[in-house]
Amino acid sequence: MSERPGFRLSDFDYDLPAELIAQTPAAKRTESRLMHVAGTRITDRAFADLPGLLAPGDLVVLNDTKVIRSRLHGRRETGGRVELLLERIVAPDEAWMQLSASHPPKPGGRLLLDGGASAIVQERDGRFVRLRFDADSPLDVYLERHGEVPLPPYIRRAAGTADSERYQTIYARHPGAVAAPTAGLHFDAAMLDRLRSHGVTFATLTLHVGAGTFQPVETEDLTQHRMHGERFDIPDATAAAIAAARAAGRAVVAVGTTSLRALESAATSAGVRAGTAETTLFITPGFRFRIVDRLLTNFHLPRSTLLILASAFAGVAPIRAAYAHAIRQRYRFFSYGDAMLLERDPEAGASGIAAR
Repeated sequence: MSERPGFRLSDFDYDLPAELIAQTPAAKRTESRLMHVAGTRITDRAFADLPGLLAPGDLVVLNDTKVIRSRLHGRRETGGRVELLLERIVAPDEAWMQLSASHPPKPGGRLLLDGGASAIVQERDGRFVRLRFDADSPLDVYLERHGEVPLPPYIRRAAGTADSERYQTIYARHPGAVAAPTAGLHFDAAMLDRLRSHGVTFATLTLHVGAGTFQPVETEDLTQHRMHGERFDIPDATAAAIAAARAAGRAVVAVGTTSLRALESAATSAGVRAGTAETTLFITPGFRFRIVDRLLTNFHLPRSTLLILASAFAGVAPIRAAYAHAIRQRYRFFSYGDAMLLERDPEAGASGIAAR
């Protein structure tokens, strides 16, 4: 986290009409709108225009995590209903999960689940509990059979059959996320082909989005907020591609805040460090970006760590203006909503790529 003084949580609030929260995806992935933000310049575009906004040789970094069916419903032995959202599996029969219940169970409490399964609370850590499962299959198999697609809480409907496909990027490869890296939902195979034909190159990394992504910031003093840890892996080929792009003076374009956090967490003077690690990086205004030059992202919730990150990247005033513009122009917000292409604030980084 940066140490620039002066910004508090309330500085990242805004009023959003409820009807602008997208409840369903666009009919086709690439039919969303795209706002291009470069300092004080705001341009309304379509996502289909993206190839014209990138240059041959630019490197686009994708998060290839795959969303798993990670939401479970059950009840306490005494009858109260509970909802569980996976944070991470730590053993074939154990996992940390975010638990919602009117009366949360204490360690030793037993939960009854679908398919004759049950779970015992081992320990608690705030909103999270470590559970040991008793089921007729390993936990990952049990989740695939009995879990639900974990749509975010602001989508006010049950997950449907179509969400199994649309709440997943087309390049998802490695199961483990409980939320989609939503900036990637706008890509289809034809768009990837168009970008390749335009000379854009691609690299991948894996960051499994955890239930902590839904954890609100509860303190006005941003220095007191602690991010929940998320595991990521950067392949050797991706580290090499970033080094080559930087050496050639080409832009590194992160698709989504997850890709950006992984890259900036692994930043070195020479590029990025390949390998597996965990990040608790909280990016706030004043952060010095070392790797990412441009960010493709969706619109984020008020008072969220993701909105604070976007403000750190593009500038607080430009993001405030962009969100006000988006509301006036009736953009669609959040996971199934429209996208933004953000140019990095020149004062927030030093890689030397010119904004376009």
